[in-house]
Amino acid sequence: MKRTKIVKMLYGREGMELRLPVSAAVLEGTAPAAIGDPHRASLEAMAHPIGSLPLAELVARRRPGTVAITISDITRPVPNKLFLPAMLECLNSAGVADRQIVIIIGTGMHRPSTAAEREIMLGRDLLSRLEVIDHTADDPASLLRVSDRPPISVCRRFASANFRIVTGYIEPHFMAGFSGGRKGVCPAMVDLATVQRFHGYRTLADPRADNGILEGNPCHEISLKVARKVGVDFLFNVAITRDRRIAGIYCGGLEEAHQAGCRDVAKWTTATIDGPFDLVVTNGGGFPLDQTFYQTVKGMCTAAPALGRRSTLLIVSHCGQQLGSPGYTELMLRWANHWRAFLAAIAASRRTLLDQWELQMQARILARVGVGRLWFASDGVPAEMQKRIAVHPILGTGTAASRAQRAIDQFLVDHPAASVAVIPDGPYTMLRRGKAK
Repeated sequence: MKRTKIVKMLYGREGMELRLPVSAAVLEGTAPAAIGDPHRASLEAMAHPIGSLPLAELVARRRPGTVAITISDITRPVPNKLFLPAMLECLNSAGVADRQIVIIIGTGMHRPSTAAEREIMLGRDLLSRLEVIDHTADDPASLLRVSDRPPISVCRRFASANFRIVTGYIEPHFMAGFSGGRKGVCPAMVDLATVQRFHGYRTLADPRADNGILEGNPCHEISLKVARKVGVDFLFNVAITRDRRIAGIYCGGLEEAHQAGCRDVAKWTTATIDGPFDLVVTNGGGFPLDQTFYQTVKGMCTAAPALGRRSTLLIVSHCGQQLGSPGYTELMLRWANHWRAFLAAIAASRRTLLDQWELQMQARILARVGVGRLWFASDGVPAEMQKRIAVHPILGTGTAASRAQRAIDQFLVDHPAASVAVIPDGPYTMLRRGKAK
């Protein structure tokens, strides 16, 4: 019997262990260390920001009557509870009372947050202290027009605040190069039409709309122009470890602080490979990201540099909330496995349908390996639904872990000399071609 090793994959809340050949390449970054005292480190970072005066000094000079702080929605594992208390301490000491502060959850086009999700994101203490609202992109009364050419509307409470703070975290992003920074405004706080331009067919058809690319990336450029137009007074971004602790803090100027964070995140998350593999095993990023198939597409796209024309990609993702929004679910089931016809239809249309962009990004992987070699194992998506979402479902008895393991074992029986790679952190890893050092 060939020697094997156990690899822990991100999957739901608990993770998933898979047994792989001892020769399998484990593609992962350098795992940065967590900051020991995040409260103190947050205070230090706000006192010594990048490309900006200290937060306390900015606030003291401006004496704002209202302060808006944006946070990411539940799909992002941002450790708000580790840094927001320090931010409030800084604001309070500069003369801003809690009653002057509103926390705005940057939902973009995602659904509103639930009470349980708000408690996960913020905790009871912060919820009891502050006003917390969701951005509602489909409610015109909640929006403020900030540009006519092109038309841009943004959350009114954010745009009209006397002082605007954007928070979030930086990770590789399969469309915008990196998350964080300007994305805390666009798409997080804007109207549907602006989201549609950000995610439009031609924007995402550009090969520079990809992981780790900022220069020339149209998705990044659209987002940055909107953020500049709206105006951000202070950025507070973090980088995080695999267990969701803070590894780095990047705050200050919107662009300068974000660029500094992107440099570190690129260094920490990049794995170098020298060619494609026969079998690549990855995941949807674990809770909370992998609760929908919509977000699972990120994990697929992350694996692209490791895939050749004859590769098989196996992705495991919990998908406890099944596919995602009603609009995305309807779109996926309507087109079923006819992804080429879907691409032709959106290329010929001047309209951008809600959530069409995620199937467009999935099509990048389908163009390389086809439906038959895009394997999917999940505990959350019903079997009949899996057959209509442009994947090859790994079905049968048992849990997703047992079904995925059987699929891997059979693949190795059928292809005993196969080269195998595993990406334990899924979409939080960035792959680059080139000889590994």
